[in-house]
Amino acid sequence: MSLYIKQDHSRFRDIVKGRIKTNFKKFITQGEMIGKKEKEFVSIPIPHIDIPHFQYGPKNQGGVGQGEGDQGSPVQGEPQEGAGQAGNAPGEHIMEVDISFDELADLLGSELELPKILPKGSKNLKSVKTRYTGLHNVGPDSLRHFKSTYKEALKRQISSGTYNPENPIIVPEKKDMRYRSFKLAELPQSNAVIIYIMDVSGSMGDEQKEIVRLESFWINTWIKSQYKEVETRFIIHDAAAREVDEDTFFKTRESGGTLISSAYNLANKMIEEEYPAADWNIYVFHFSDGDNWSGEDTRYCMEILSQKILPCVNIFCYGQVESKYGSGQFIKDIQKDFEEDERVITSRIENREAIYQSIKEFLGKGK
Repeated sequence: MSLYIKQDHSRFRDIVKGRIKTNFKKFITQGEMIGKKEKEFVSIPIPHIDIPHFQYGPKNQGGVGQGEGDQGSPVQGEPQEGAGQAGNAPGEHIMEVDISFDELADLLGSELELPKILPKGSKNLKSVKTRYTGLHNVGPDSLRHFKSTYKEALKRQISSGTYNPENPIIVPEKKDMRYRSFKLAELPQSNAVIIYIMDVSGSMGDEQKEIVRLESFWINTWIKSQYKEVETRFIIHDAAAREVDEDTFFKTRESGGTLISSAYNLANKMIEEEYPAADWNIYVFHFSDGDNWSGEDTRYCMEILSQKILPCVNIFCYGQVESKYGSGQFIKDIQKDFEEDERVITSRIENREAIYQSIKEFLGKGK
């Protein structure tokens, strides 16, 4: 790929990122991009970006299609009757671009002003990471920094009087080239586990589950950008709790009652047996509409949290998704018992638009 093509591609990526950032709040609350995620990239639909086209010379004539025939004549065969009339409005240009999860996490952190997470637990392992530390005037083409190269060439042409604003062509020379420099750094390898818990009783409908699905995608995106390795576990509960895979987590719907302590006991068992707090950064996110079977079970939940779960985790987050069938009482009970505990974060999620603020509340402490 030539320098000019690389420069054009770099400029296009900057335009795309700018357009994503402009509409980022909308992307957070809509789900079409989540269905197109792959291992390292996610496809995002970007509207209103002009498709590149040829620009002809002064006569506005192209190099093809100069033969006989009128505009609209068929290439072969006889004209046919068509259904309906031709439209006279331009179509909306919607294209899909692939963006890496690291880039998506950077945009999320910038948009929500999220602080970097400071790991709590760390295994006794070291991982080697490349850190880019500055610019040099020598280096391999793979590390060429195009924006800095362009700036150097522009400064040289302006100072020498060869720059023409009417024909702004910038041609970098060898001495203009700038390359990123780097060094290898040994970092502690910190691992994390995210445990998602969701109420799937009859009062949690499809819209509530979709809100949880959207929010968990962005939570995953941010936390995975902060750690070397991240595991994800899923627990669903009504009157009983069980571990499931991700697909089952978002599609299961039961009709029974709600016993939240069953889920907290299962999460605690999982932590005790598989994720020692000295080695793991543990995140627990519980989503419910606020109904529980009884006040007695709620008191038992608070006991499990205070004595077993909270001493082990970085944060425990409770998101209450509003439902017309839910009482909404559970969030009041958590706030009353853990008002002064910074490890406990609660959020009311009234609708999709509230996802944006909820993510900021959950991740805004950098824990």
